Amino acid sequence: MSIGRRSFACLVLPALAAACSSPDPVLYTLQVKPGPQFPRSPTVVQVRDIGLARYLDRREIVRSSADYKLGLANNDWWGEQLGGLLSRVIVLGLSQRLPSSSVYAEGGAISADPNAVLAVNIQRLEPDASGANVELLAQAAVEFNRPRRTANRSFRIVKPLPAPTVAGQVAATSDAIGELTDGLAALLAQ
Repeated sequence: MSIGRRSFACLVLPALAAACSSPDPVLYTLQVKPGPQFPRSPTVVQVRDIGLARYLDRREIVRSSADYKLGLANNDWWGEQLGGLLSRVIVLGLSQRLPSSSVYAEGGAISADPNAVLAVNIQRLEPDASGANVELLAQAAVEFNRPRRTANRSFRIVKPLPAPTVAGQVAATSDAIGELTDGLAALLAQ
C-alpha cells in the first residue's frame, strides 16, 4: 500500500522537528546571601525596580561582552526576568540586614509611605575579560524623606568563579549581589 505525499509529510515532519529541537534550557536563579545586620535603619524602605543595562535584559545568561560582541549561554537561562530576579534577591537580602525596616519592591502589591527610596542601576554583571571573575558595576541612590536628604554610591565588585561554568558564574553572581546588598544596607543605615 502506498502512502501519499500528504500523509508522508504528516508523519515525517513532526519527527524531524522533534529531532532538530534543542534540549530544554537549564534555568538558574540567584541565592540570597546572609550579611551583617544594621540595627538602625529607615522604618519603611521602597526598592525601585532595578535599572538594568539593556544588553543584560534577556533570558539567556550573558557570558561575555568582549570584542564588541555578546557571548550568550544559549541554553542556560535565568529562571525569571533578570531585573525582577535581582530586585527580589536584594529585597530579601535587605530585609535580613535591616531587621527594624519593612522593605518592599516598587513593582509589588504592597504600597506604603516609604521613609527611604532606594534606586539601583546595574551597568555590568558578567565574567571579566579573563573569564576567572564576575564583575559587577552598579550605582545606587537613596532618597530619605524624614528629614529630606540623599546619599549615593558607586560599586565595583569582583568575585572569583568557583568553576569555569555557567553554574560557577551564577554562584559568583550570587556572591557579588550579596556584597552589593551589604553596601546598600550600609547606605540605608547611615
